[in-house]
Amino acid sequence: MEGARASTSWKDWFEAYGPKLLLCARQWTRSLADAEDVVQEAFVRYWRHQRELPGDPQALLITSVRRAALDLARREGRRVVREEKADGGLEEREGIFDPLPGDGDERRVEIETALQRLPVEQREVLVLKIWEELTFEQIGETLGISPNTAASRYRYALGALRKELKPLSYG
Repeated sequence: MEGARASTSWKDWFEAYGPKLLLCARQWTRSLADAEDVVQEAFVRYWRHQRELPGDPQALLITSVRRAALDLARREGRRVVREEKADGGLEEREGIFDPLPGDGDERRVEIETALQRLPVEQREVLVLKIWEELTFEQIGETLGISPNTAASRYRYALGALRKELKPLSYG
């Protein structure tokens, strides 16, 4: 695999991993634009400095995306504090799971709202399990928790979503 890593172009890698990384980043950022920035930053960091590291490339990329999102959140938090001091806190802020402009999919909005209500720890595991298709062992490695903790958080998240989301009715 190491030889394959070195011979594969960054475009092939980004085509393979980019869409899933964007879904993952969207859960840790305030907007789609922020998620795109985070994925770009993380991917460039990975490609330049981390792709030759041992381990699962997908887990390394997700860890890089998560770190970039946390860095962005810290920078954003500092910026918000500065701006609130300057404008008295009158600026409107975009929510984490606000619907995208022009997207009228009510079910998606319902799911995003339910996801927003989950504790961050459960939401992270759910996203990594469903959208990134990681195993509990990979999730544990990515988040720095045990695989059993990852599995428990996943079960709790699914249970909470089942209680909150109404089954789809056809007809």
